[in-house]
Amino acid sequence: MSEIYGNIHSIESCGTVDGPGIRFVIFLQGCPMRCQYCHNPDTWSVFENKKISVDEIFSQYEGVKEFCKGGITVTGGEPLLQIEFVTEIFKEAKKRNVHTALDTSGVMYNSENLHKISELLKYTDLVLLDIKHIDDEEHKKLTGHSNKNILGFAKYLSDNNIPVWIRHVVVPEITFNEKYLRELGKFLSELKNIKALDVLPYHNMAIPKYEKLGIEYPLKGVSPLTKEQAIQARDIILKEMKHK
Repeated sequence: MSEIYGNIHSIESCGTVDGPGIRFVIFLQGCPMRCQYCHNPDTWSVFENKKISVDEIFSQYEGVKEFCKGGITVTGGEPLLQIEFVTEIFKEAKKRNVHTALDTSGVMYNSENLHKISELLKYTDLVLLDIKHIDDEEHKKLTGHSNKNILGFAKYLSDNNIPVWIRHVVVPEITFNEKYLRELGKFLSELKNIKALDVLPYHNMAIPKYEKLGIEYPLKGVSPLTKEQAIQARDIILKEMKHK
C-alpha cells in the first residue's frame, strides 16, 4: 500500500447515514465552504488534527470490517481537498472488494483537476452529492461560493454514469422555498444517474459546538424544519423530477 498521508478529523465505525449499509466512515479535515448551517465547523481547517496513512486506515478497518459490511465512506470537511489521499484509500478498498462512497459537495470540480477526479472515480462506487442551493447568488450567500462547479460536477457524474445519492438540506427562509425547490427538481430531472434523494430537514443542534469553538452561529433564531415541511419539500422536488 502507499505511504501517502492524509489529515483526518475522526473515524467512525458502524455509520448508518453515510451510504448503503453499515459503514466505516472517515472524516477528513478541510473545507473551502462556510455553509451557514454547517454542523462540523471543527473540520474547516485542513491543518488541524492528526495525520494518518492509508495503511493505518485499513489496519483500523480490519478490526471492525465484520460490523461494517456496507463499505467505506470518505466524508469531511470536503474530501476532494485531499483527493490524492482519497484515491489511494479507494484503490486499496477495491483491491479488497470493499464498496466505496464519496461524500462531497463537488465544489472542487474544475477543468484543472479533472484528471485527478477522473482517476478517483475509477474506484468510486457511489457519490453522495450535497447540493446546497440551486440558485447561484443564493448559494454564494449560504456558502460563500458559487454553485457552478457543483452543478457541473453533477452533470459530469451523470455523463459518466457514476451512481449518485443527492442530498439537499432544507432550511426555513433559505431553501424552503417552492421556487427554488422546483428549480432543483428540474435540474435533477436532467440527470440519469440518481439512485436516491435525501431531503434533510435543517436542525440547530450544532449551536453548542459553535459556542465551544467561539464562533458565532450564522442561523441563530432560525427554527428547525419540521418533518411535515421536509416531506412537503421532497414532494415538490420529486414532482418536478417526474416531469422531465
